[in-house]
Amino acid sequence: MARFHYQGREAGGAAVEGVLEGDSAIGVARLLQARGVIPVTIRETREAAAGAVPGLARQRRSRRKPDLDDLMFFCRQMYTLTKSGVPLNRGINGLAETTRNELLSTTLRQVMRDLEAGYGLSQAFHLHPAVFSPMMIGIVQVGENSGRVDEAFLLLAGYLQRERETRSRMKAAMRYPAMVVIAIVLALTVINLWVIPAFAKVFAGFKAELPWATKILLATSRFTLDYWPVILVAMAAAVWLWLRFVATERGRLWWDRHKLDLPVIGPVLVKASLARFARSFAMMMRSGVPLLQSMLLLGGAVDNAYMATLFAGMRGSIERGESISRTASGLGLFPPLVLQMMEVGEETGRMEEMLDEVAEYYDGEVDTDLGNLGSAIEPILLLVVGGMVLVLALGVFLPIWDLGKAALHH
Repeated sequence: MARFHYQGREAGGAAVEGVLEGDSAIGVARLLQARGVIPVTIRETREAAAGAVPGLARQRRSRRKPDLDDLMFFCRQMYTLTKSGVPLNRGINGLAETTRNELLSTTLRQVMRDLEAGYGLSQAFHLHPAVFSPMMIGIVQVGENSGRVDEAFLLLAGYLQRERETRSRMKAAMRYPAMVVIAIVLALTVINLWVIPAFAKVFAGFKAELPWATKILLATSRFTLDYWPVILVAMAAAVWLWLRFVATERGRLWWDRHKLDLPVIGPVLVKASLARFARSFAMMMRSGVPLLQSMLLLGGAVDNAYMATLFAGMRGSIERGESISRTASGLGLFPPLVLQMMEVGEETGRMEEMLDEVAEYYDGEVDTDLGNLGSAIEPILLLVVGGMVLVLALGVFLPIWDLGKAALHH
């Protein structure tokens, strides 16, 4: 348990302060209220509680950008606090003390100061775009305007949880192919640096014409041994230049456009992005976000710059009075079945329900594709491994075979 220094006032107005142990600032606040003390400030002291390791809570915190897990737990806790009627200042202060992500903790402290300065919650979130996405800000803003902030955070928590599950499935499906590729790269490195040089000494004593495969292996190994520092620098420079290019707006747009055309993986990325689009659109319509504003916010939900530009282009058509289903058909991304579902949703006034069905449809498609991803990639990996083994067999064992036949003839 941590130690918290508090300042407050008793029922009679007398100022009090002291130190209490608790799991969180919220727990200490409840304890003080039970004692008839109104807390004014509660701060965790640097001194660790008895028997605790000094600075352990801070050591566990990470300075990385908050991931889906951090934001999901934050939204769930905000839903619980707002649903229970806890004041925003007090709730956010408690979350800032308990979250393990240092950047999120620092941001929440600043949000608390912004609230005290008179900002609304969505306005305070808007000042920190590195942590809170435009979609999150828009949903919270609608919750503030409608007086249903708790429901807004509940919707966000459910959305983030589904996003986490989708990404986890994609990572799990790619784990096996990635391990095979890494094993191939390591095998080639070992062969070039140690195996081929050992055979080169044997081949040098043959004093005979070597097969083309053997010459290729020897030349590759010799180049690797002579220029490995240059190779490492070139690879590092290539990675650095690629990351710099992708970090630019033009580079990210180019890469996001072309990775959708990748074999095997591209269709999965398209369907996952369409599932995010449908789910986010349904959530915003259910929350009461204006349609044109939703079109602007959807770009941040699909996590693909190219598809975000396509969805943002729908805004102009909708402003001209075209229906959502007709506008979506012009993108060339949705199959006829999904377009019919959208059209039925518009006609019956149940668009958000149909969008939920579309999201479920694409989630099922993604699950099926991810389940078949390993079997689809396996033939490609087998061809690569088979080609490598063939070249090694021809290059290493063919000269030895020829030498054995020559020895038998003599």
